[in-house]
Amino acid sequence: MNDHAKTTTLESYYDPILAQIIYAKLKARRIPCFIADEYFLWAKPYLNEALGGVKIRVFEKDVEKCKLILEAKDEVAEPADNHVHNEFGTEQICPYCSSINTRYGGATKVKFRFPSVLASILFLVPLYFRMSWHCFNCYRDFE
Repeated sequence: MNDHAKTTTLESYYDPILAQIIYAKLKARRIPCFIADEYFLWAKPYLNEALGGVKIRVFEKDVEKCKLILEAKDEVAEPADNHVHNEFGTEQICPYCSSINTRYGGATKVKFRFPSVLASILFLVPLYFRMSWHCFNCYRDFE
């Protein structure tokens, strides 16, 4: 390694996940960098303040480019449509109240029978949870 290719700490973070996000942002713009002390702080998080956090290290020649990248505000595109669709790509409409405020997931009314609960306890067999659509306007489940 030549003398002018020295690394320096760009920034230090107390949250390793935030450091990973910044690292990915720099790598996406082809800036050579690495993270220092990350694994040590995952193993011993109580030493985070003593070590000064997780450090993003870059070459000295790239410091100005990195600061410009980090100062730039990234625009995050919001999804235009956040409704839940069924398997055909259309909104699921509640048959009881005609609302589209629905989601697919675990049924809210759980129907367990005594033999299935007993078998689950004795044989460590997980209980079966039924899945259905749920309306948040009339609070009913439907198929």
